[in-house]
Amino acid sequence: MGMLTCRMRLDHVDGERFLETVALVDTGAALTVVPSEKLVEMGVEPFDTVWLSLADGHRVEYPLGKAVATVQGRTIETLVVFGEDEETVLLGAYTLEGLRFAVDPLEGRLIEFVGRL
Repeated sequence: MGMLTCRMRLDHVDGERFLETVALVDTGAALTVVPSEKLVEMGVEPFDTVWLSLADGHRVEYPLGKAVATVQGRTIETLVVFGEDEETVLLGAYTLEGLRFAVDPLEGRLIEFVGRL
């Protein structure tokens, strides 16, 4: 499939500050990860921490905050991980599913999520 990216806007929950970015869509990542410096600039504050397993198997504890994500006109309040400052913004499965998107691996694009009851 290759790498899939999308334009994403992240807003502080107060709606006053925001970040417009290109995110790497990573269905293997549970949560959306944003460089800490970007979240701090937006005024996002950690409310908790989360343990995550890295690709190499190590477990690392990260600060966890909340922001409002918008992709292709769909918006949802979501969890964001305070990542390393030079890290790429990752759009993780929690946010992706909350926005009701899925990945079309053949076309390499986001599509409307259609689930089952």
